[in-house]
Amino acid sequence: MPDTPYFKGRGAQINTPNPYHKLVYDSAPIPAEEWEESLQLATEYIPVHPKTILNKVDSADVGMGFSLNPYQGCEHGCIYCYARNTHTYWGYSAGVDFEQKILVKKDVPRLLTEAIKKPNWKAVPIMLAGNTDCYQPAEREFKITRQILEVLWKYRHPVGMITKNSLVLRDLDLLKHLASENLVHVCLSITTLDEDLRQVLEPRTASVKSRFKTLKTLADNNIPVMAMLAPIIPGLNDHELLPMAERAAEMGAGAIGYQIVRLNGDIGPIFEDWIHKALPDRADRVLNRIRDCHGGQLNDSRPGLRMSGDGKIADIIAQQYQLAKKLYFKDKKLPAYNLELHEQYKNGQLSLF
Repeated sequence: MPDTPYFKGRGAQINTPNPYHKLVYDSAPIPAEEWEESLQLATEYIPVHPKTILNKVDSADVGMGFSLNPYQGCEHGCIYCYARNTHTYWGYSAGVDFEQKILVKKDVPRLLTEAIKKPNWKAVPIMLAGNTDCYQPAEREFKITRQILEVLWKYRHPVGMITKNSLVLRDLDLLKHLASENLVHVCLSITTLDEDLRQVLEPRTASVKSRFKTLKTLADNNIPVMAMLAPIIPGLNDHELLPMAERAAEMGAGAIGYQIVRLNGDIGPIFEDWIHKALPDRADRVLNRIRDCHGGQLNDSRPGLRMSGDGKIADIIAQQYQLAKKLYFKDKKLPAYNLELHEQYKNGQLSLF
């Protein structure tokens, strides 16, 4: 993509080539006005029909047994999102396509029901979601996440959720039911206290104010909720870790977590292009500090280190995180999941035998 101005309202400013395509079309430079028009195109919802929907997660770094993605791609447009790379498996780019071409899995509630009713299925928390935000704008129209929660409540199955969208409050009724039986944890992703930074970093997400209000509403309704302070991007938001943790504690969060940004695969060039356009005065400093956390690279696949990084900057961030836990979360923790109840409800109602 040739040099173009920064266009607001989207995260990625380019479409990177799909590595699975045999042919790459290298056309003449696109005029800026035409590229701007393409960035403003309405989001396209594309139905897909996978045969299975539960993804077993083997990585010890992630901390979940199974993930479930009601959508692929995400309209939120978070520039750093690790899930961008998965869009290439479906034949699209990890760049603008990831934000504009949203794959919709309407069969998920049925497939989930079939999976968790199998005699050999043992209840473990299912994470919504691993490669998308289950409350992105598409959810307002399709309501697949709500249908998933209805299935999980019917069969009393544990679930974890991570989102940065206040739409989660639409399903407060179901979350309260699940919480009453220790079947749900909700994780709110919080990246910054700076609304101006949020708007360029995560252009279509809930505002900072709305996100903390959502956290408080969940906590006030006895929904176990944690704040994921991620990603921490050295040179952009690392100085906010302690203030974010303090604010989250004040709003009622029962736990916090953090991750240092890593820019694997196509996310590297997408992020580099974005930061040179959106924040040119800070671009080189931020990129160099990210490299300092990952052995001199923007990407990092090292087990045990890829999420937390290493080196002096990563160590300072880790120390801040430990201090935040000591200051604001010393006597707090989320309740344990109830993993026994599902077996009694495999037929959709309480079994007495």
